Amino acid sequence: MITTLAAIALGGALGALSRFAIGAGVGLLWPGAFPLGTLLINLLGCLAIGVLYGLWLDRPELSPLLQQGLMIGFLGAFTTFSTFSLDAWRLLENGQGLLALGYVLLSVCGCLIATWAGLMLTR
Repeated sequence: MITTLAAIALGGALGALSRFAIGAGVGLLWPGAFPLGTLLINLLGCLAIGVLYGLWLDRPELSPLLQQGLMIGFLGAFTTFSTFSLDAWRLLENGQGLLALGYVLLSVCGCLIATWAGLMLTR
């Protein structure tokens, strides 16, 4: 149990730091109202979870500890759907309803496609 918690905690710390670094980097390169950093992080996280899920489906002998550290810890801290919701809400609050709708649709549809693509990469 302690090793599971440690794997999740380590994965979570690395996921949070990765999310921060990517979000900050994208924000510096492409400043603007559209939350591109959050969108990119969500797409990458969905692609990664599709790949990992596919790997563990096909290879159940792979370490459950590694699976928990990566999927629960790292990706749980890395993906940012709570931030996604707040970003969409802020666009709505600022009177940018059409941009908010585009952001929500692109995020949800893009992440579903990225999860499918990640899974297909393992097939």
